[in-house]
Amino acid sequence: MKRVEKVRIKEEQTSEPVKVLGKRALNRALLARQMLLSRVQLPVLKVIEKLVGMQAQAPNAPYFGLWSRMEAFRHEELSQLLRDRQVVRMALMRSTLHLVSTHDALQLRPWVQSVMDRSLNGAFGKQLKGIDTDALSTAGRAWVDKEPMTLSELGRRLCEQWPQLNPETAASVIRNRVPLVQVPPRGIWGESGQAVHTSVEAWLGRPLSANAETEWIIKRYLEAFGPATMKDIQVWSGVSRLNESIDSLRPELVTFRDELGAELFDLPDAPRPDAETPSVPRFLGEFDNMLLSYADRSRIIDEMYRKRVFTANGIVRPTILLDGFVTGTWKLTRERYRTVLCIEPFRKLSEQDRDALSYEGKGLLQFAASDAPSHDICFHWPEGD
Repeated sequence: MKRVEKVRIKEEQTSEPVKVLGKRALNRALLARQMLLSRVQLPVLKVIEKLVGMQAQAPNAPYFGLWSRMEAFRHEELSQLLRDRQVVRMALMRSTLHLVSTHDALQLRPWVQSVMDRSLNGAFGKQLKGIDTDALSTAGRAWVDKEPMTLSELGRRLCEQWPQLNPETAASVIRNRVPLVQVPPRGIWGESGQAVHTSVEAWLGRPLSANAETEWIIKRYLEAFGPATMKDIQVWSGVSRLNESIDSLRPELVTFRDELGAELFDLPDAPRPDAETPSVPRFLGEFDNMLLSYADRSRIIDEMYRKRVFTANGIVRPTILLDGFVTGTWKLTRERYRTVLCIEPFRKLSEQDRDALSYEGKGLLQFAASDAPSHDICFHWPEGD
């Protein structure tokens, strides 16, 4: 027994210490994988898949996200993918709306069913006591497959058969139990329309994947967001109990520690640039997944700024990145004769930072409002500056 203990001690003493990655190192790894250190020349579909989808509660947000990441991105490239049914908008990770490739939609939707069930039970569990939700789901699927419709209209029709429910509760069962997609023109740049739904199987003419592999999805997440903790992966997806999958992947992964000692997992060949790698200003759209995919968001945003980006009613404002970190918010204001980009930094900016933001902002205005008679950029400075 003593001899075994001595051998173990010797092994521990000779093993290499685990490398610690600071916030800047994690930030640069994130920017590299998110294609924000330099714009990429890739097909739009490939970029969307590299990101494992894009948050899409705001219909135009993915367009801004792609513009910030791609060389010469044009609105019609994404709009055409939606029309051609190569990408779809549907509830996925965290039970929130995402834009994903059709391949990923069919793989991810079954994997997050537990998340959808938990969301439904948390919001409507009491109202659904005694309700046959399987029968309700079957009826709802039949309605939306026959004729794509809004959730409010679907809820009203279902309440004719289930009068004890209100329309919101009835429609929420279908939203969470049936894999629904929002069909165009919703999500098409420059077009408007209500959120009209049908099932993903009816829209694509293909069934959901029968074998969604957790290990494959974890590796996809690490490709886009790593290095990351197991808790980060759970926050991104909403899926819990990933211990066994992480353990089975350990031989294929490398591990690090963050500055607080938490274990970080990553793919061996994934980019991890030097912490001092230069980073140019970028504009992120609403609800960008970079801000929503970690338990510890300090690699991208300081906690002191959190309430200025995440509102009490669940909105995640469009943000600016300076030196790779969230340093302010932005919005476009359309007036009769001009479109104005309003930038609100959280701190005083150097003249160099202001000039760099203005340069990037001119490109954003041209992308978002090329038809406007004129463009302007204004800075709303923090009080006291």
